[in-house]
Amino acid sequence: MTTELERIKILEGKIGQVVDHVHKLSTENEKLRQQLKEFRTEKKEFEESTRKIARMDEDMKKFEGERDIIKGKIEAIIGQIDQLGL
Repeated sequence: MTTELERIKILEGKIGQVVDHVHKLSTENEKLRQQLKEFRTEKKEFEESTRKIARMDEDMKKFEGERDIIKGKIEAIIGQIDQLGL
């Protein structure tokens, strides 16, 4: 009889360990879910920043092209003024 009670106590102890382990895994799982959510948010912000940078790069190229056109026109005007001898 004592042996059976000892076995039951051992079983109770092991069940307690399993319950503790499941609880720890559940807690870790929740932390990992939260980290994943944060990483997804950061990824979304990074992607938006990347899109903004790409738009800014396009704008910069456009402005550089416009600057070159204006520079050419100014040089043409200066050339015309020089021809007047002023």
